[in-house]
Amino acid sequence: MIKVLSVTSECVPLVKTGGLADVAGALPGALAPHGVEMRTLLPGYREVLSAQPDAETVFEVWDLFGGPARVRRGVLGSGSEASVLYILDAPHLYDRDGRPYTGPDGHDWGDNAQRFAALSLAAAMIATHGIEEWFPDAMHLHDWQAGLTPIYLRELGAAERVKTLMTIHNVAFQGCYGADMVETLGLPPQGFTSGGFEYWGQLSMLKAGIIASSKVSTVSPTYARELMDGSFGMGMEGVLAARGGDFTGILNGIDLDVWSPSYKSARGKAKHKALLREEMHLPESDGPLCVVISRLTGQKGFDLLLESLPTLLKNGGQLALLGSGEGYFESAFRDAALRHENVSVRIGYDEGLARRLIAGGDAILVPSRFEPCGLTQLYGLRFGTLPLVSLTGGLADTVIPATPASLSRGVATGLQFYPTSVEALKHSINTLCDLYQKPKIWQQMIRNAMAQPVGWDTSAAQYADLFTNMVGASAALEEAAE
Repeated sequence: MIKVLSVTSECVPLVKTGGLADVAGALPGALAPHGVEMRTLLPGYREVLSAQPDAETVFEVWDLFGGPARVRRGVLGSGSEASVLYILDAPHLYDRDGRPYTGPDGHDWGDNAQRFAALSLAAAMIATHGIEEWFPDAMHLHDWQAGLTPIYLRELGAAERVKTLMTIHNVAFQGCYGADMVETLGLPPQGFTSGGFEYWGQLSMLKAGIIASSKVSTVSPTYARELMDGSFGMGMEGVLAARGGDFTGILNGIDLDVWSPSYKSARGKAKHKALLREEMHLPESDGPLCVVISRLTGQKGFDLLLESLPTLLKNGGQLALLGSGEGYFESAFRDAALRHENVSVRIGYDEGLARRLIAGGDAILVPSRFEPCGLTQLYGLRFGTLPLVSLTGGLADTVIPATPASLSRGVATGLQFYPTSVEALKHSINTLCDLYQKPKIWQQMIRNAMAQPVGWDTSAAQYADLFTNMVGASAALEEAAE
């Protein structure tokens, strides 16, 4: 059994801002059948501690960037899927109103550098000294919030014994802070170079994780290739290219028990569609009901969707949108709903409504300019809600586009458009609406989508192999040294 400590800033069902939380919550259970015991370390935000009132103290740190801290043992999941959760209880860093990264005013916390350096340092201390007589063989580090872990491991002298995998969920978030933070966070000053964790005169926690971890991964094979390109790499393309064969892409999956439709065919979807139309105050229509569940940002391509919306409506289609984000997009979609009876918009996030949208929609739209993996298209496939996606990242890896060849073979599961432009999206929407008017083809695509493997089986095996190779290589080196 390989022992792995997962270090993450969010994790379902306790705290979530994006797909990272879904992955961190699912992996311990997915890896267990592959001989990996994964425990999770998570910051002690208010909502986490309130959900784990019986968590007992198992590790203490007398001074962690301004105050004492302790690690509490809780439980992640339930029943046979339950795994050990370690909660970093540091009230001076995490006991506050707001979200994990931002305050009630929506701005980043001014001490985020210390808050997530503390997570990394606590992880390194656990790996070095053990916790409850448990010593991890490897650590799975998620995004910049855990990026300093391998640096601290080196400083504590445990980097050779404990291997590290740095997973990039979105390279756009790099954890950059002023050079003065190097001393504040207790980092080695000799590491603040262009070949180390210095990035354009700043400290980059993401770069620290990339350059110092044993292996680096990201959340889809296509995104791994894209990150080598200056158009997608956000300045990290050279750093990642330098890792060579130590950098790989492993596709995310979804929890099939959590995301399980109550129907098995297009006929079964019909009642969910009717209920959704009623809830969203949409009239009957001859075209497809398209749904969107997303952050409303330029990265997600919502300027393209706004300009393409008349094409959908002209074809008798409808749009039901749930999301929040940039003020311009929130206002623009609200205005569209006021002008068109076939557009319905809810600003905010509602987990229950998100599930009803996926169950009741005909198609789910994901027009992102870049998308490391994406999960909503996977939910769409699982529920037979055909994804219309841009050809990028994990969207390219998970959707079989409707082309003459794939349609003739009866294997298409959705639609893709390229390049990421208004013209290409309009063309794809026209194709979607044409296919919707061909019931035999449409129903075959729904069957294909629902049969598509979107769980963790394949990806969990790949992670397990990666951890096995990392730990096995380390053990072989230690044996040779002896």
